[in-house]
Amino acid sequence: MSKAKGIVRILRPINSVMMGFAVFVGTVLASPNLLGNVWLDVVLGFLTGFMLTAASMAINDYYDRKIDAINEPSRPIPSGLVSPFEALVLALILSVVGFVFAVLVSVLCLIVASIAWITMVTYVTIGKRSGLPGNFLVSACVAAPFIYGSIIISGNIELSVLFFVLMAFLANVGREITKGIVDVVGDGTGGIKTLAVRYGDKTAAVVAAVFYVSAVALTPIPLFLGIVSIFFVPLVLVTDIGLVLGSAYLLADYSRENSKKIKNAVLFLFITGLLAFIVGVVV
Repeated sequence: MSKAKGIVRILRPINSVMMGFAVFVGTVLASPNLLGNVWLDVVLGFLTGFMLTAASMAINDYYDRKIDAINEPSRPIPSGLVSPFEALVLALILSVVGFVFAVLVSVLCLIVASIAWITMVTYVTIGKRSGLPGNFLVSACVAAPFIYGSIIISGNIELSVLFFVLMAFLANVGREITKGIVDVVGDGTGGIKTLAVRYGDKTAAVVAAVFYVSAVALTPIPLFLGIVSIFFVPLVLVTDIGLVLGSAYLLADYSRENSKKIKNAVLFLFITGLLAFIVGVVV
């Protein structure tokens, strides 16, 4: 029972389900009217996102096992519930199963899934310690399932998905930089080269604000191009106003406490932005 509990904890089921759900959302953004046999491909897409994310979580726990032994001794590998070898075997099995689900949809889906897997593994192994490059990698990981969902439906990245992905990418880079301000002391001790560690909290706040505002600047374009309906506007205004105000507050006060509040608020704004696109495309 303890072994099974350890395996479940390594898989991070909530994170993996969220990535699988993001694939589904990508399919909805690409084609609001999901009909016929396409539902099987959507289910396979969900399972691909779930399996590959779970695999990356297992690799993450293997790679961080020495650090976790100090900071998080209750995690599965340091606590002895799962051995390092078992974690690697689990990651291998999950990866293979995820790739099988992908190729059952199409060869193109397998290629996209492979690129997403490489990006995720690069981030969890070396990227998150690299600072700004790591911020880009994790933001690409956030965007990948939406792109994959679009590929499942149409074989390309639909404009509605592309604009959402661009905005999510920019805003998430800003959020990751803001997180660097929150964790600046620990990151500096651990040799993680975030912008806050390298150039100070103020510079990091300015760069984060630039990314937030860049995401906001893109939001009128889908409406002008007719990609979304007028129902897109109310929710996206909530997102835009929140990001602009968050940027202003961050520039005025880039303390650890305030940066943490803004980081958490931006996560909520991601949800309103996603809902804006779903409503704008579906209605």
